[in-house]
Amino acid sequence: MQRLLLAILVGIPLVWHLGLTAVAYYDAGRVGLEPPKKWAALTFFVPVIGFFIYLFERSELSYDPESDPYRDNNFNIHPSRADDTSLPSRGDNRLTADDLEDDSDDAGRGK
Repeated sequence: MQRLLLAILVGIPLVWHLGLTAVAYYDAGRVGLEPPKKWAALTFFVPVIGFFIYLFERSELSYDPESDPYRDNNFNIHPSRADDTSLPSRGDNRLTADDLEDDSDDAGRGK
């Protein structure tokens, strides 16, 4: 009974671990993440986290900037919030209400 319990407690996680390593090795070669041995070693030596690292790297292969809705620092706004003032983001060259007031003050003073 103890040997069966030991085989279950050690065998099942070991089979899962080796299975994830084999999947990473096979899939890395299939999708073009070179070298596949590197991804298998990462998955083997860093048990579960290594497989998730592989999955994240694999998902970067299918990134298409043309279909990325956040590519230009834009995001969709619900129509009920369309009149709200947006927060500036990096690379945002739009004028704010403060900038418009400053320009009108300068024009009124003859500058």
